[in-house]
Amino acid sequence: MDFLKSAVASAISKGSPIPYTFGDRLDLDQSLWTLQNGTKREDGSNCSIFSFEIAANKSRLILAKNAVRKLKTLRHPGIVKVLDTVETESHIYVATERVTPLTWHLRRKSLSPETTKWGLYTIANTLKFINEEGASVHGCVRASSIFTSESGEWRLGGLDILSSMKDDEAVIFTYAGLVPDINRYAPPEVSRTGWDAIKKNPVAAADSYDYGLLIYEAFNGGELGVENPGQTKNIPPSMHQPYKRLLNSNPKARLSVAHFLEQGKRSGGFFETPLIRLSEGVDSLGLKSDEEKEELLSELDEVSDDFPEEFFKMKILPELLKSVEFGGGGPRMFNYVMTIGKKLSSDDFDSRLSPVILRLFSSPDRQMRVSLLDNLPMMIDHFTQKVVTDKIFPQVTTGFSDSAPVVREQTVKAVLTLISKLSDRVINGELLRCLAKTANDEQPGIRTNTTICLGKIARSMGASTRPKVLIAAFSRSLRDPFIHGRNASLQALAATSDLFSEEDCANKLLPVICPTLIDKEKTVRDQAYRTLEVYLTRVRKYGSTLPETALPPSGTTATTNGATPRMGTPSNDTSSWAGWAISSFTNKVAAASGEMASKPNGLSAPNAPALTRSSSSPATPSMEAPRPSSSSASTLARQALNASSTTTTSHLNMNRTTSTASNPDILTPTDTADDDTGFDEAWGDMGDDDPANENDDGSSFFDALPTPSNGPTKVPAKPMASPNPFDDGGEPDFAGWLNAQKAAKTKPALPKGLKSAGLKSPMGTGAGTGVNRKGIPARPAETKKSVTSPPAVAKEISTKPKEEDEGEGWGAWD
Repeated sequence: MDFLKSAVASAISKGSPIPYTFGDRLDLDQSLWTLQNGTKREDGSNCSIFSFEIAANKSRLILAKNAVRKLKTLRHPGIVKVLDTVETESHIYVATERVTPLTWHLRRKSLSPETTKWGLYTIANTLKFINEEGASVHGCVRASSIFTSESGEWRLGGLDILSSMKDDEAVIFTYAGLVPDINRYAPPEVSRTGWDAIKKNPVAAADSYDYGLLIYEAFNGGELGVENPGQTKNIPPSMHQPYKRLLNSNPKARLSVAHFLEQGKRSGGFFETPLIRLSEGVDSLGLKSDEEKEELLSELDEVSDDFPEEFFKMKILPELLKSVEFGGGGPRMFNYVMTIGKKLSSDDFDSRLSPVILRLFSSPDRQMRVSLLDNLPMMIDHFTQKVVTDKIFPQVTTGFSDSAPVVREQTVKAVLTLISKLSDRVINGELLRCLAKTANDEQPGIRTNTTICLGKIARSMGASTRPKVLIAAFSRSLRDPFIHGRNASLQALAATSDLFSEEDCANKLLPVICPTLIDKEKTVRDQAYRTLEVYLTRVRKYGSTLPETALPPSGTTATTNGATPRMGTPSNDTSSWAGWAISSFTNKVAAASGEMASKPNGLSAPNAPALTRSSSSPATPSMEAPRPSSSSASTLARQALNASSTTTTSHLNMNRTTSTASNPDILTPTDTADDDTGFDEAWGDMGDDDPANENDDGSSFFDALPTPSNGPTKVPAKPMASPNPFDDGGEPDFAGWLNAQKAAKTKPALPKGLKSAGLKSPMGTGAGTGVNRKGIPARPAETKKSVTSPPAVAKEISTKPKEEDEGEGWGAWD
């Protein structure tokens, strides 16, 4: 072998015309040739190279040259196809189609009985051609002389002694004995009298006997049955009788190969198999009528998986593809193409099928488009994402708007197959736009399938696009008049519940699911209950994780900001809130601690003539006695006290005015009403709503007479016997205040704002012409008596400092 390689390399280096590269060597028994795999350097195509070394086999050189001559001149599909021959001083090279020795398959028992029949049928046809048309004798028909092509077809070789019976000096008569092991296969007449016996017998007699031995070898794994010719071990029963006739010892009574072939092709004969019929008709597939094509394709249905894969790949598939693309084979033939394509490797699929399939997607034939979409799952894995996105999907999108409903429906179904090969940009863009069309299709089945499709591809959508699209699509589908459309929407919602946020579940999906609970169809109602339970379970689970309230704790605002909560703000801590309220109230009252101011005439406040509040003026703090507790807030209390102090000063000045015309400071009923309104806004509702004051008619707060003052001096509700009623030594005198309250309640209770009947108002008693917000009659301005206030008295009262006694009285409550 090393010598052969060196010889070939030397020949190539010297410019030898052998344009082939040698590869692996294959075992070839009972032959004078060496077989190697090779490739053609020009295009890299596969081939086989038979080599004959002249120096080592000089006596057999005539046989090698006879084989080369017969291979060149004898052309038949059943004979090994010759590509090139080269003769040098040292070697003879014969380049043929890529072949494999049949013995390699027989020893491994890799051939099924049907495949073996098909191979024997091919050899029988070839021998018939050699014996009848060629008037020749092969002389060496045996397993080692037969090869299999890349398509799995059997090829006849070993033409070393093939001779024409018209040639008296044929090689077979003189040199047949030089063939290795030729005597083991020689017919009985040759064994008795030599090779000249074939001249006296029929031309086909010698080859018929060898063909009978080949049948036994083929069905028994290469085992030779020359010791007991005619045994039928493992041979199909339908072949027994003609097989035995092939091995008849009488050459004149021996069955010829042509007659054996004829018997096998009869109706019900042993050569009447789907594979043989298919191989016979595939070569002329493009010339057959539609009926003949249908008959031929029906044979494919009967072909089982144990038939030679190479044959379908190399022989059947190319013919089917040509018929589909150019011969009008139609979708049924394409289905058979895909049946064969499933057995192909990825490389073979890409090289043989992919280019044709891509061209077929651009075909306007609707039947072909439906067939392509049906077979898409079998081919999608062989295409890259770029090919699908750029070449297949743009053609598929035309089916979404096709006028044929079957095309639109198949296109929607094909989305589930294509989705794994589409980019996010295509999915969230063009694909969703196309599905939006079919979601509103006039065909209810297409609408339903679109809903199912959206549910199955939901997880392939973008996170930002998904909720909006699915909620809109499923909500619309729930209103579909088609029963299965509504049911499909509910099922899709249940399957995709985990893709929505809890807010969408509660606010958008549950409201649209609930109407289906009373659907007219029980199937829809049952599914609606199941779907509703899925969403309710999820919403309940989410709700259990939420806090009991979103409001901040009661002390957070005051502690953090340092600001006092507004009045009326709810609080769970009752004791803390009450303590804050009393503190605010006592802080304001502490500013009024100290002795009461004296009247200008030298009378103390208790002995001075009582000034009653007019019915048109609001009650002021100077007329009211301090209450033991209050539910008011400090901020509102401060505003109300300031407003009431201003109102009191205005009323006192008005009472001192002697003439309305001469004094521009006289208050009109309009002014009085305005002051009344401000008071009501600050305090009006608090006294009425306070439960602590429900038994207090409030009359004691209006029985004390006001004293003129320019400062915020507080006046007790009723004159006390002691000249210093709040002399508590620094602590509030609650006992005295309660006694004053009790003494005040002994008088007849009057409505708030009305004075006692025994007291005379310095403003006169004219008839009232109006009513303020409290329901108290207001007197007209013209009926009021003017009281002139001496300016000296007002100045004397205002000279007393306000802050002198702030540290006394109520200071302990700060």
